[in-house]
Amino acid sequence: MKRKLRMGMIGGGPGAFIGDIHRKAAAMDGMIELVAGAFSSDPKKSRTAGKALGLSPQRVYPSFEDMLRQEKQATKDRLDFVSIVTPNYLHFAPAKMAMESGFHVIMDKPITLNLTEAKKLRDVVRRTGKLFALTHTYTGYPMIKEARSLVASRKLGAIRKIYIEYSQGWLASRVEASGNKQAVWRTDPAKAGLGGALGDIGTHAANLAEYVSGARITSVCAQLNRVVSGRKLDDDVSMLLEFSNQATGVLVATQIAAGEENNLCIKVYGEKGGMVWRQEEPNTLEVKWLDRPREVYRAGSGYLSKEAGANCRTPGGHPEGYLEAFANIYVNFANALQKPGSKSGKTHDFPTVEDGIRGMAFIEAAVRSSASRQKWTKIKS
Repeated sequence: MKRKLRMGMIGGGPGAFIGDIHRKAAAMDGMIELVAGAFSSDPKKSRTAGKALGLSPQRVYPSFEDMLRQEKQATKDRLDFVSIVTPNYLHFAPAKMAMESGFHVIMDKPITLNLTEAKKLRDVVRRTGKLFALTHTYTGYPMIKEARSLVASRKLGAIRKIYIEYSQGWLASRVEASGNKQAVWRTDPAKAGLGGALGDIGTHAANLAEYVSGARITSVCAQLNRVVSGRKLDDDVSMLLEFSNQATGVLVATQIAAGEENNLCIKVYGEKGGMVWRQEEPNTLEVKWLDRPREVYRAGSGYLSKEAGANCRTPGGHPEGYLEAFANIYVNFANALQKPGSKSGKTHDFPTVEDGIRGMAFIEAAVRSSASRQKWTKIKS
């Protein structure tokens, strides 16, 4: 396929920051173009967004149902896939309809409002045979792929301990009461689901721990706190983890850490050494050895694994960050659509519906654990 892939977007209208992130990431490699959208449940706002993006008025729709019905019938310039960037409660219905209408789907996380919906969506993926990707962004960083490669090659030996921390401070006060659009829906159980900080950033942390370690979280011992008075969902999470490879871990996800911006950090320790990656310094992976001096691995360097190298965009010393990591998921998804039989270092390396189900099972297990006097709780996916 020589042409650009044609993308339609659901959500991401005025005031929705993540929609703009998706659009920029999708456009970065010149493989994808946005040609249609239903950007808001308010038809006027959808038209306004479409006009600002330079889209044909005929391909800007008042609802996702209208978009999918009409685009399904298109005989020229038909959509290749749909990007869904709505709040959690509006993930399942458009994703299901899109795949049943013949379109591939890439969607913001978490996958759905609950585990039941996630499993139903997996059935749709299997039944339709459509490609489905979930934007667990942080797996797109080159040095996270290098960390995963170091574990997989057993250079660190058997993995024993995993620490994952995701700290933010933007919900340190009750900003949802002042009308902050992002805070309003993320703290509303009807729109966000069972987890607040747990669903918003805790699932990112859990996904990253599993991606790097290659192991699954099998049990959790969780404490979910609602620190800010009047808040309906957790804003602070602490838990112990057990993994399928016998490793143990600690996960902290908090949105009330005043002064923190987006402080994501993972530490992994094996028999022979350990490593540390921090999103605030994303081009660096620090590797520590039991019997020799520590090493600093840098993005863009020739000594990296082929998986990390394939996802580097600039020469060493030129910073890459969040948008590039996001774009790596989009370009890997695009490669999989254009070259479905290929298994290169870039193609097919993106989170799937199974990762989404793992995330929802993780949320539900953590909620059960926090509410139970018997703290260790099995994850049932």
